[in-house]
Amino acid sequence: MGSLTIRRSVRLRLLTLALLPLVVLLPVLLGVTMWRWIDKYDDLLISKVASDLRIAEQYFTAIEITQATEVQALARSVAFAEARGQGPEAVTALLSDDAVRGDLDFLVLQGKDNPAAPAIFRSVAGLASADTPSAGLALLSEDDLLAVNPQLSERARLDLVPTEAARTIDKTVETRGMVILVASPVPQSDQVLIGGRLLNRDLNIIDTMNALIYRERQDIDARTGTTTLFLEDVRISTNVRLFADERALGTRVSEVVFDQVMGQGEPWLDRAFVVNEWYVSGYVPLTDISGDRIGMLYTGFLEEPFAAQRNATILWLLSSFLVVLAVTIPLFLRLAQGIFAPLEKMSATMTHVEKGALEARIGPVDAQDEIGEVAQHLDRLLDQVQERDAELRDAAENLNDLVDKRTAELREASKKLEATFAQLVMSEKLASIGEITAGVAHEINNPVAVIQGNLEILRASLSPEAQEDLQMELDLIDAQTHRINTIVGKLLDFTRPGELSDATTSVDVVKVVEDTLVLVASDLRKHNVEVVVDHHPAPNIHIVETELQQVLINLAINAAQAMGHGGTLTITTGPEDREGIPGALIKVDDTGPGIAPDKLDHVFDPFFSTKLSEGSGLGLSISQALIRRTGGLITVRSTMGRGTTFLVWCTVGDNLSDAGNT
Repeated sequence: MGSLTIRRSVRLRLLTLALLPLVVLLPVLLGVTMWRWIDKYDDLLISKVASDLRIAEQYFTAIEITQATEVQALARSVAFAEARGQGPEAVTALLSDDAVRGDLDFLVLQGKDNPAAPAIFRSVAGLASADTPSAGLALLSEDDLLAVNPQLSERARLDLVPTEAARTIDKTVETRGMVILVASPVPQSDQVLIGGRLLNRDLNIIDTMNALIYRERQDIDARTGTTTLFLEDVRISTNVRLFADERALGTRVSEVVFDQVMGQGEPWLDRAFVVNEWYVSGYVPLTDISGDRIGMLYTGFLEEPFAAQRNATILWLLSSFLVVLAVTIPLFLRLAQGIFAPLEKMSATMTHVEKGALEARIGPVDAQDEIGEVAQHLDRLLDQVQERDAELRDAAENLNDLVDKRTAELREASKKLEATFAQLVMSEKLASIGEITAGVAHEINNPVAVIQGNLEILRASLSPEAQEDLQMELDLIDAQTHRINTIVGKLLDFTRPGELSDATTSVDVVKVVEDTLVLVASDLRKHNVEVVVDHHPAPNIHIVETELQQVLINLAINAAQAMGHGGTLTITTGPEDREGIPGALIKVDDTGPGIAPDKLDHVFDPFFSTKLSEGSGLGLSISQALIRRTGGLITVRSTMGRGTTFLVWCTVGDNLSDAGNT
């Protein structure tokens, strides 16, 4: 294993040193080149869409010029002059003729300052001169369209389609119309001929414009090229598809594009989300004859084909790089085999030495370079190691004698430590008794003397008949006297020296709890503590009864002191198995202030106390040691402001020391 590890390590290092330029520098160079190429590629796409947008603008301007020229020719034509000579009806008939109107949706003859005409008509009429007609975009309201031609109002109406990333607006229908308005003065009159072409739903303009831009482009599939006219942010004429056979009329541009183009008047030349796909897009604002921004002109093509082509190129470059690595690494390893052979021989020798064959040596090697020198040095080092090993073996024998001596000293120290621990246990017992004694003495001394003295006097002074009448009262006095004797007896049992009562026995936890409450009753009453006991059938446990009683007394007194003047002490007993080990659980709950989280992990440390200037700080530490010694465990949980709970778990079996470690 050692030889294999070293061989792999050396090969890896040699491979790293040799291929570092190829593995690190070439990828960096390739990455920088690809990054610059992608940047230039994206710039090229933006340049393409900018060129397409300029073509669309030129085409749109050509339409305005063409229609203005046509209206001017009509205003100056002989047919129009003859119709004017025949009267208004002849003029109306001429202007309604589809052949005369051409691509225009309406032709209107009116005075230059006709107050009944829409304001935008008067504006475009005012811009026309005798020699030059005027042309431009205009927004006509629903009422204006109805006045010109009711059919135009219906054609202009578009239901708005909810569109991802579009700005939030209140209306759901667009009723206005974007119109190319042209005006030409009529010779030898104060009238002007006004023509208009409604762009809403005018798919002929869009399809022609799209074909002009993308039909002969070899780099872009004509199906991916799109063109759109916007009224503000609403698509009123487009070849963008919402579904396969439905154009995206009524859909809206994204809010970020709208803010830049309509809000700031700046063209947008970048990728943009169009209806449901990403396009390389160009947007330019459209202004009306007054110079106000009223819409946008858009051209763009799908980004996905170009992204796929770019990604394919990147993948090809990465694949080529990996192929170069796959060919180079085995070739290099084959050439480096001459270096690995002596190294493997050294590794094999070291493996034998590690297994105890200190006499193993590398011997002469064919390499006359640095590797050969290392092999000779290693043989000399192995000679020194063999000599040092002999010296260490001699020193080890002396060390064993010293260890035996120190072990004996440690055993002696351990015995002293056990004796000290026994003294600490007795000291804690005496400390507990000191806190109980004042209450017990008050409960015992005076009442016992009075009861016993008066009981004898009563019995001596009463006649047999009177004694028979007072038999119940006398029996009650006897019972109370017996109770006092029981208290004294329990106290004496608790204070009995440990060496006389340290054998584990089968102990009833309910009985121990009840005996403990008898001993601490006075202390609990002094602190106005209410006791609640909840016993559930539990198995007997193996423990020294007085030691368990000492633990419970310590916990009860600690709880009473923690609660101060008033509270509830709840003691619950019942069975509990832990990791398949049967046992019994005694839970001691108080309603005191609780223990701070930063102190909770230290409550079982020797000499640690939360009661300033009170106690030795050994009670809980000794209690934990007593319970652990019989295979049990004490744990604690506490909530600030709500109280503390101690859980005393003891095993049913005897000598289950491993259970306490769980």
